[in-house]
This record gives sequence, C-alpha cells and structure tokens, in this order.
Amino acid sequence: MEKMSRVTTALSSSTVTGRTMFCHLDAPANAISVCRDATQVVVAGRNIFKIYTLEEEQFVEKLNLRVGRKPSLNFSCADVMWHQMEENLLATAATNGAVVTWNLGKPSRNKQDQLFTEHKRTVNKVCFHPTEVYMLLSGSQDGFMKCFDLRKKESVSTFSGQSESVRDVQFSMKDYFTFAASFENGNVQLWDIRRPDRYERMFTAHTGPVFCCDWHPDDRGWLATGGRDKMVKVWDMTTNRAKEVYCVQTIASVARVKWRPERKFHLATCSMMVDHNIYVWDVRRPFIPFATFEEHKDVTTGIVWRHQHDPHFLLSGSKDSTLYQHMFKDATRPVDKANPEGLCFGLFGDLAFAAKESLISSDANKKPYPVGDRRYPIFFFKKPDPTEQFAHVSSALSVFETDLDSNRMDWFVKTAQLYLLSGKPFAELCDHNAKVARELKRPQVSTTWSMLRIMFSDPANLSTPGPNLSKLGTLPLMNSFSMKEMVSGVGTESRLERSKGESRQDNIHLDHSFIFLSENEETEGSEGQAEYMFGDAELDDDDLYSMEQENQAAEEQEYTLPQEAFQLRHEIMDNPSAPEHLQQDKADSPHVSGNEAEVTCLTPIESFSLISISQPLFSPHLPASFFCPIVREMLSYYAEQGDVQMAVSVLIVLGDRIRKEIDDLTQEHWYMSYIDLLQRFELWNVSNEVIKLSTCSAITGLNQTSTTLHVNCSNCKRPMSNKGWICDRCHQCASVCAVCHHVVKGLFVWCQGCSHGGHLEHIMNWLKSSAHCPAGCGHLCEYT
Repeated sequence: MEKMSRVTTALSSSTVTGRTMFCHLDAPANAISVCRDATQVVVAGRNIFKIYTLEEEQFVEKLNLRVGRKPSLNFSCADVMWHQMEENLLATAATNGAVVTWNLGKPSRNKQDQLFTEHKRTVNKVCFHPTEVYMLLSGSQDGFMKCFDLRKKESVSTFSGQSESVRDVQFSMKDYFTFAASFENGNVQLWDIRRPDRYERMFTAHTGPVFCCDWHPDDRGWLATGGRDKMVKVWDMTTNRAKEVYCVQTIASVARVKWRPERKFHLATCSMMVDHNIYVWDVRRPFIPFATFEEHKDVTTGIVWRHQHDPHFLLSGSKDSTLYQHMFKDATRPVDKANPEGLCFGLFGDLAFAAKESLISSDANKKPYPVGDRRYPIFFFKKPDPTEQFAHVSSALSVFETDLDSNRMDWFVKTAQLYLLSGKPFAELCDHNAKVARELKRPQVSTTWSMLRIMFSDPANLSTPGPNLSKLGTLPLMNSFSMKEMVSGVGTESRLERSKGESRQDNIHLDHSFIFLSENEETEGSEGQAEYMFGDAELDDDDLYSMEQENQAAEEQEYTLPQEAFQLRHEIMDNPSAPEHLQQDKADSPHVSGNEAEVTCLTPIESFSLISISQPLFSPHLPASFFCPIVREMLSYYAEQGDVQMAVSVLIVLGDRIRKEIDDLTQEHWYMSYIDLLQRFELWNVSNEVIKLSTCSAITGLNQTSTTLHVNCSNCKRPMSNKGWICDRCHQCASVCAVCHHVVKGLFVWCQGCSHGGHLEHIMNWLKSSAHCPAGCGHLCEYT
C-alpha cells in the first residue's frame, strides 16, 4: 500500500498539457492504452502495433512493435493494456487466441516476452491487476477467463462462466480480489480470484450482449455496463442484490465505457457501429449528452482518459485510421443546441406544450435560485466552473385536454366495425362504405368511395345505382359529357333550330335512353351558352335524363336510323326564297330577330332522326389503369393526413386494380400502422381480418407467429401427439361435449378447474340453469 500511495502522489503532482490534435495511422486501430505517466500511447490493431509519444503539438511515432519479415498472428491484436505499475510492461489479446506480453526494456528489436496459448478462440480482453505487477486476466470467445502469473509459463486459474463468450473483464479498483466479467447472453458475473470454481454473484444487466464494463475509480460499489440494447447502466454492487441506480439511453450499441477522472457522475462512451461520435454523459441527466466529440469519420474503437487524475484530455482511436487527443473545452455541448420548446398531440386529441419558463412566467427577470445561503458565511461557497455544469434551461409544461364527451376517436372505431372489405361485389362494397362514412359525418370520405365506384365499376354490370344517381336509371358511367344547345317544343310545334352560319359537324353519342352531345357550342348571335327549353317551361340538366323506358321503346319504333344521315335535297339556287311555311312560322313567333330571317327548319321526325343512334359510337368505359395515378395520389394524401384506415381499406377493396401501383414497403408501413391502431383500441377481430386480407407476406405472417396450441387429452391428461380427434394413448375422443356427447369440431370452451367442456352454445345454455359441471363431476364451473 505504501508503494501505491507513492505512485498516486507522483501522478497527482504531474501536470498534463497539450491541445486537440490527431495523427494518421497506417491501419485501423482496434484498441489503445496509455502509460502511467501519460506521455506515451500504444495503438494496436489487426495490422498495426505502435507506440506514440504525446508532445505539446503533435504525436510522434516512437516504436513499431511489428517486427520481422513475416509477422505472425500474435501481432494481430484485438485488445491492448499498458500496466499502470510497470512502465515497460504491455499485454495484448491476439485474434488467434494467444495472450502475449511485451517487455519494452529488452535491448533487441523484438520486444515479445511471454506467449500464452491456452484459449481456444479469440481473446477479447486483457486486464492487469491495478496493484499486483505479475497478475494478468484474460477473457475469451470460448467462454473462459484465465488468470496468469507472469513469473510462470502457464495460467494459475481458470474461470468458467458456464455461459457464452466473455466480452470484457475488469479488476475492481478498490476490492483486491474481485473482478467483473460481462457476457454475450446479457449477464454480468462477479468473481473472487481465490475461488475459481464458482462466481460470487450473477445478474442480468442487458437484453442482449454486454460489450463492456468499468468500475468507478472513486466509488467502490459502482459498476457501469454497456450493451447492444443501446443502454449504459450503473449498478450499485454494495447491496445484496445488484441495484440499477442510473440508466442512460444512447442511439447505438455501446462498445466502450470509461468513467471520467475526478468527476463522479461523468462517463464516456463510444458505439460499435453506425454512430462515430464519442459522448460524455452525466448519468443524472441521461437524455442528452453532456459533451460530444465529433472528429472521427468512422466507428470509434478505443477510448481512454490520458491521465487517471486529469479529466480534461481524452484519447481515441478509430477505424478511420486516426489517433486523436481531445481537449474537453473543445467538445460540442448538445444542450446548447437543444430546443426547450415542444408540441405534441395525444391519441385522443390532448395537446402538450412545453416552453421556456422565462417566456411563460411573469417574473422572467427573477433568478431561479438564490445566491448562497445566509446561514453560512458567503466565503464558504466555491463558485462552480460553468464548463463543468449543464446549462440551466428549464421548460414549463402545459397540457390542454379535450372534452371527454367529444369522443373524437369514435369515428375510427365505428368505421372499423362497420366497413365491409370483402364478401360482396365491388360496387356494393363501395356503396356500403360510402353510406357508413356519410352517417359518421365524413363527407369527403363518402365522396371518395362513390368516386371509386364510378371509376372502377363495369358499366355493363351496374345494377344498383347510388343515391346520387337515381335520376340516371341505367345510364352508363361516363367520364365526361356535355349537352349541346337543344330546343324542342311540346306537341306538333316542337322543333330543333340551328343557325344558318354553323357548318361544323356535331360529335354525337347516344345510349338507348339518353342523348349526349359532346361539344358545347353557343348559338350564333347569342352572348351566352344555349339554354334547354321545352315549350314554356325551363328544365335543369338532371331532368333531361329522366326519360322512362317505355317512352324510349315507343320512340325507337317511330324514329329509326335512316339510310342517309342527311336526306337528298334539290340543288340550292343562288338566291333562294324562304319556304312559305317558314315565313308563316316566323311571322307568328314573337321571338324572331332580324338576323334569323333565313334559317332551315326541320320537322320533328327529321330532326330526331339525325341524333337518334341505338348504339354508342365509342367505348363508354375507360380502363382501370387510367385512374391508377390519381388513386395512388389519393391514398398517399390520406396516409399523410394520418388516416391510414382509409388508405388500407381502399387498398383491400380495390385489390389488384391498384396494388401493383404502390411499392411493397409503403403498403407494409400502412398495414402495420393501421393494425397497431386497431390493436390499441382492442379491435382484435378487425385486426385479424385486415391481416388475412393483406397480400404482403410480412403482414400475413403476423397471425402465424406464436400460434402453437398444445392440446392434452381430457381423459388421460397426456399431450395429443396426432392431429386427429382420437387420443393415441387412451383411444378415446379428446374433445367431447359434456352436454351433447358429440365431438366438438368448432369453438370448444372448457373449465380450467375440471377440464370438462363442450360446444360454446351448449355450455352457455347449461349454465343458465345450473352452476355444476355438466359432466357430473360435481365441480362448480366458472367461465369468463
């Protein structure tokens, strides 16, 4: 102990100086370690093993330990450790399972001292005892830990964790005989080096492998662990059971953890993958790093504080083949960039809003804490270093709750329960879902379903028109149409007039019962669009289509398609005179203007023969692919608005019409979001139906996992090994209804007390009159 105290004094008396600097390495580094006087650092990796001197302004290469023409695998290092008592002693863990010690005091070029090859697989960690010079501990992928005495040629103790591979071993800084080991199965074990037969304590620290551990240099009971679950946990080992006192949630798997010297609550971590930064955490504030070092461009593989009593310098090595010295004052402070304002909506519409207290509080100039306590003299208080404290930023949280009677999510539950997604023709599904949305006061959704019916229905198979199409009868669903000016009278005076100047041919399309004129022209000499006049009464557009079938049949018999579209006429004279009947009509009509003196009049039969066509001139139905782009945009719109219910429902109802237009990942995301919402509202049947109707393999497999049902025979109580109804052991029917004594092939309900049961309906009817078991065993059955 005297020797240790002298070393501590010598270390505390030295001062460390320098700046943030780096140097390029020959190869990626796997681990680094620093000597006890903080003047040299060793870098080890698969293809590098060098010692660098730490000067004021730069790293200077001092020694290359990879010597020889053909370096063996003993130079390929997974870990390195510099002894803190003997300045010339190093140990490395080789990837071939060897543990190698190096003596820098040797005069020869090859500094290798001893070689231990007792491990069968890669050695992940080596660790020297903090006070014993000749004691070395190793942990390997083979699941064993070995303790070596460097004065002997082989290990003196072997510790078997009875578990998977050992990822880290660390001697306690305060307990002479104790060391901790972390394993890939998530366990941490504490061992006494005097008892290699069994561990002293074991506990599960993480869900997944524990990659690292580190004892607190000042508090003898604190052990920090980091794992693949992205957590750093601090355990109090002084109690009977390991107690988790702090937990820090990081953003990636934790590969290394090191306590910061002279700072009780600070520790540094680096990640195994994805994240390249080094974080220093204050475990009392685990949600945001205290400081961040962002210099590395690839994964950081090794971190070590330069001096065991200096918290201002951190050394790190990385896969980007660089070695860095970080000054703590140059670190980035994430808390300075943190946003103290926040806004979030709850599931039922509640709003939470957080903002700076200075913005909300009326007395913003008031200091949050008084300066000192007047019960003691003011000179007793030491002014804290602002660089070693979190910035004091506090937010006030306000929660605005919605009216409980509003039931804002009732529409979601009712829609999920009432929607039909399969089992009926497409048009009926759309009509039903549109009606459901309309009754729930969701007009936009209702209109969307109606438009989908119009877009994708087959006109030849339309049998039940929607409520908005009652006036159209069996009208085929056209994508666009317009009426040309059309004026007709009632009785014998009905006529169709055209202005003389029109020479353009009309494009005409008619069905069996309706007349469609595709162009929308204005009459010559008029200022607006032509109106539709029937005698003295004016009708709207919808009434033009209210012709009955029987009238249509009569008209088809009277007006037939002639051989010629226009009847042959006599040769037109240069200055023809108007026919007498035309002049007589114009004289009687009060609506004749001056420029309408010369027009052509056709009789009703002539006029209707021009536009009565029994078959359409072109196909009235556009292909489904024509509407796919706009439907895809519509689904994306609903999904972005948060209504994944509509997106998934349309996806299921349309089926193959639209499924190929949307990539599988997007569909899977919509399905998973909707299923998650359904399960939150405990709509299990609807959720299962959506899973069954899905065509994504990742979704259909959801209800296939964890569905194994182990069945025991109700007679002999042994497991049923076959798939039939007969037990292969007692040769009796295993699931017989206790009421009707027939085999139950559907829903089977049974009492967990006596194991008797039967058909669900039979048991329910039985329990209405008796509480005893229908099998006659005398048990008072209870069903939930």
